[in-house]
Amino acid sequence: MKIEVCIDNIESVFIAQHAGADRLELCGCLSVGGVTPPYSLIKSAVNLAQIPCYVMIRPRAGDFLFNTHEVKMMIDDIHLAKQLGAQGIVIGALTQHAEIDLSVCERLIQAAEGLGVTFHRAFDLCRDPITSLTQLIQLGCERVLTSGQKANAIAGQPLIKQLVELASNRITIMAGAGINAENAAWLAENTGVSELHLSGKSYRLSEMQSHAEAVMGENSQDDQKIWRADFSKIQAVKARVEKY
Repeated sequence: MKIEVCIDNIESVFIAQHAGADRLELCGCLSVGGVTPPYSLIKSAVNLAQIPCYVMIRPRAGDFLFNTHEVKMMIDDIHLAKQLGAQGIVIGALTQHAEIDLSVCERLIQAAEGLGVTFHRAFDLCRDPITSLTQLIQLGCERVLTSGQKANAIAGQPLIKQLVELASNRITIMAGAGINAENAAWLAENTGVSELHLSGKSYRLSEMQSHAEAVMGENSQDDQKIWRADFSKIQAVKARVEKY
């Protein structure tokens, strides 16, 4: 069982790695589901991490219906990730009818030649997951991240199990959304997945003293919270699924 941890700051790179993560998904703004991380985070993580780094390629939050300019941005970001030494990318593009945008995905995968390719949870919005899985196999993606088209992977267990069976080792099914130490082993046992994806995050309070009334975000309390990977949460998941 491989554990992938999604992170959006350099502090989390070291925490996740030391906790036993097998791979990192580098993101920006996990609070909105993750977008393309900054150049500096990619460069630093790739240089400092001793485990593979996959870079999220998503130019904005929201849906996965991208216009021509956004696709060009994604291709540029893929080239950048490649130049910086990332081992893979994480992509997802859909049509107006909630089907995989084959032409866009083909262009992104072509730009990523030589890198591993994960199709992210845009898959969970696809109208027909079975047809979509076949298309991802034909595109050459090495894995798909899914919650089984439900709010979390536990609720999506029936579909995840079906996808593992249909994949027949032609593509890796990685379960994600709501993974923790309490449910990881059950999910592995009842789906047959070989990879799990989680953020396993918590926050620490800022060490900076604040005497001002200014607010940086929508909630002043958030200004004092630094969200990061949680060593104990990741380590606990790793321990629970060691036998799989």
